[in-house]
Amino acid sequence: MSDDRVDFASMLASRLCHDLLSPVGAFANGLELLADEQDPAMRQRCFELLEQSARTSANKLKFFRLAFGSAGGFGELVPADEAKSAIHGIIGDRAIELNWMIGTDPLPKPAVKIILNLSLLLVDALVRGGRLDIGCEEQGAGTDGAVEIALHVEAERIFLDADVERILAEGEGASAMTSRTAPAVLVQAVARQNDGTVMLARETPTSLLVGAVLRGRG
Repeated sequence: MSDDRVDFASMLASRLCHDLLSPVGAFANGLELLADEQDPAMRQRCFELLEQSARTSANKLKFFRLAFGSAGGFGELVPADEAKSAIHGIIGDRAIELNWMIGTDPLPKPAVKIILNLSLLLVDALVRGGRLDIGCEEQGAGTDGAVEIALHVEAERIFLDADVERILAEGEGASAMTSRTAPAVLVQAVARQNDGTVMLARETPTSLLVGAVLRGRG
């Protein structure tokens, strides 16, 4: 295995561990508090925190399984509702409105990986909330069965990491690969495997569009 592939796997693993550390750590802390707490009201609060931490951890694992893993429970097509549910899971209780503009037909697995990884990056960028629109359409034989993906965000402030933005706009080598930029590198890699391209456009200071066109199946 090449050094680049090892580094890439390491960065994705680092990102996964970083995002899971907080809810799993909160779960462990809650168990410690529960062991020493005798007040019924406080014990009930501990149970609520444990439930919240467990739900957050499960949501993140479900998301990363589809976004980073092989999603082995599915074939070449993934139910659209699975992708939508995974994105709702990482949004959680943040003030982000998800506008899902995709029908009920299952989606090609490469398209799902791109949608989820772009969603992860954009949800991180909406630290003060906002709106996330997601669309995906498979064109007919006239366009060689191309799959078009578009994600659009609107917010008072969009805090997209500069290195992530460069990789999405210019390609994998535009900036250093880190655990923060690994999802953007994965988007470019999946697009390349499927004879596709990735695009990013800052329409206004409060509006950003990012998407991909996949023309083949890798």
